[in-house]
Amino acid sequence: MTNEPIRDEPSLFDALYEDENAVVRALRAGAQAESSDEEGMTALYLAAVQDLPGTVRLLLAAGADPDRASGPEAGDLPLCGAACGGHTEVVEALLSAGARPDLREEFGFTALRWAVGLGHASTVEAMLAGGADPLLPGPQGEPMLVLAAQRGSLRTVRALLAYGAGAPGQEAAVGVALEEARRLAGLDLEQELLGQLEAAYGTGLDAVVRRDLVDGEETVTVELLRDGEPAAGVDRHTGHAEIAALLEGVTRGGAPRGSTPDAPRGTTSGAPPTPPG
Repeated sequence: MTNEPIRDEPSLFDALYEDENAVVRALRAGAQAESSDEEGMTALYLAAVQDLPGTVRLLLAAGADPDRASGPEAGDLPLCGAACGGHTEVVEALLSAGARPDLREEFGFTALRWAVGLGHASTVEAMLAGGADPLLPGPQGEPMLVLAAQRGSLRTVRALLAYGAGAPGQEAAVGVALEEARRLAGLDLEQELLGQLEAAYGTGLDAVVRRDLVDGEETVTVELLRDGEPAAGVDRHTGHAEIAALLEGVTRGGAPRGSTPDAPRGTTSGAPPTPPG
């Protein structure tokens, strides 16, 4: 399969900004599901990053390659784009169509690396259920468990542990993750995030702090304002103390009482489903 742009089907790209019926009409009129625009962006990639699961399924059913790279340098993968945005239903559709979960895009990022680093817990769960390797490090060698502990998403840490991130042989990663969770639990998170922004963008800008619930977990967001408009921002989950308690239990040989990872869908325990023999 070539990654050369196919730019002769503009109607399909117009249809992406309308609705699924428009996509169906374009495909039935002869538009190629593998079409790409003038910048080399494939229709599938654009649908994935825009969180259009119905359109993604239509394109996949019409023959779009779920692993075809997109963009001017052919460095962007649909699965990574969807995972980066936390578009779990799109991720599930791509995995169901055969997208390789551990494929790396430009700069060495995998879809799981994006989802863990950005705290998209439901997407992490879908990636792991779809075969993503929880022990595959990020582009800088960072373990996923450490990254999740730094992020502060307890749900993400639980999912990684359920799929083997704390298995025998992973003691070093568990230890570093525990150290990071303890360190961050002892900080004023708002001030920590503000300090990061001011180190990058300078002092003197107004700052606003927002707390939200995302997938049942609290996040704190700090934004710098320029002329009353957001100029930069950073966010984190706030589960570091709970993560530290969970990992302390792991280092003692098991999860603390009440902190057992939630079972993946279709199972009755915290262990990943057993593949058919």
